[in-house]
Amino acid sequence: MAERLFPALAAAPAKNAISFPEHALDYTELAAAAGALARELKAAAPGRVALWATPSIHTSVAVVAALIAGVPAVPVNPKIGERELGHIVSDSEPALVLTEPGAKLPDALAALPRKEVELTGVPGELPEEPDEEAPALIVYTSGTTGPPKGVVLPRRAISSTLDALEDAWQWTADDVLVHGLPLFHVHGLILGILGPLRRGGSVRHLGKFSVEAAAKELAGGATMMFGVPTMYHRIAGEVSENPALAKAFGSARLLVSGSAALPVHDHQRITAATGQEVVERYGMSETLMNTSVRADGERRPGTVGVPLRGVEARLVDEAGAEIEGSDGETVGEIQVRGRNLFTEYLNRPDATAEVFVDGWFRTGDMAVREPDGYYRIVGRKATDLIKSGGYKIGAGEIENALLEHPGVAEAAVTGEPDEDLGERIVAWIVPAGERPAEQDLVDHVARLLTPHKRPRVVRFLAALPRNDMGKVMKRALDG
Repeated sequence: MAERLFPALAAAPAKNAISFPEHALDYTELAAAAGALARELKAAAPGRVALWATPSIHTSVAVVAALIAGVPAVPVNPKIGERELGHIVSDSEPALVLTEPGAKLPDALAALPRKEVELTGVPGELPEEPDEEAPALIVYTSGTTGPPKGVVLPRRAISSTLDALEDAWQWTADDVLVHGLPLFHVHGLILGILGPLRRGGSVRHLGKFSVEAAAKELAGGATMMFGVPTMYHRIAGEVSENPALAKAFGSARLLVSGSAALPVHDHQRITAATGQEVVERYGMSETLMNTSVRADGERRPGTVGVPLRGVEARLVDEAGAEIEGSDGETVGEIQVRGRNLFTEYLNRPDATAEVFVDGWFRTGDMAVREPDGYYRIVGRKATDLIKSGGYKIGAGEIENALLEHPGVAEAAVTGEPDEDLGERIVAWIVPAGERPAEQDLVDHVARLLTPHKRPRVVRFLAALPRNDMGKVMKRALDG
């Protein structure tokens, strides 16, 4: 018999499994509700199901049920646009859609048979689960270079990542996780909902994130929080002014940031106010988690730690040769391999073949490796590696430097063509109050880093374009 993804559902410990502001389920109740839906799905053998992934307990029950039944689920962002949704539905061909009761669906999903998820069910034996290579979830990428691609995640990718995080973060059944992340993405759904359930712990979802709501849960027994940099930026701004908030966040066992780089300045502000050092990790849809700062290791701002248990990582140069040594300066592309990897891009054998080389996945992320093995991400190969004046420059370190200037609230750095330099560095700035002088920002970066890393152009914006996970959409910045 194949390994169960959630052994605690059968053991049914006497504790809350999942809670949202409006509903909560203990393990016995979750096993009954998810088990009943799983038996129904297994009997219907629908092939694939779409999941209208609202931030609700119904979404959580639905994904657990689909995993128990061995039916691949396709989480769909409730804010998705018509064209992108049409592509996902035609590409994945779900036989039905799982929703919370009364959800209003867009036309492409409304045309499918619909099953509303109930929070009750008659207890019964849980279905036998498929083997570890069976598809579990199909998560669609953001589609920055064309239509979104369906990342087929097998069951072993989920179990291996969550078990590696158990090791790295000393994650146990006693932990209570709080977060307010979306549930259509790896971070919020796999790490934030499935992670606690695999450990036999508890998760408290805020429905919608607020600093006050997260602090209330941490003060009331929650031990861990997951968030994205935009959330931690808000926390950094509020804990320095509010001792009660600072105390609540200071009481956490672990604060984890992911989905994008957390600026060093925000790390420092949170630590100064709370005593907490935020842990960063690095992953993506195709690989789930690759590296992390360990709970028992040095929490070094600006780094994403070391490879997780079972994950191999390396840096390669532009010719594809492995970069030997760890000098903290040489930039290369991260390649990884391990049981955490996806199987394929759905219906895209060409795209799948393109991203693998001798079993290694080409992440497209550029990084340096410190002498002690810590990785520091400098940006995406396509958008964040700037080749200027013969130098390879990562956008991330310039962004961190800019954020240390008191006149800068937000910063993004891109490159644009330059006849002399090849590319010139462009800084996109959201001012903190009165607009700072451009030359002051240029000199600030040159002083903190080196002169060849200074911006040649500074452009001011009211806000940076971001996606639902808080990542800056640099392709939307007109160069």
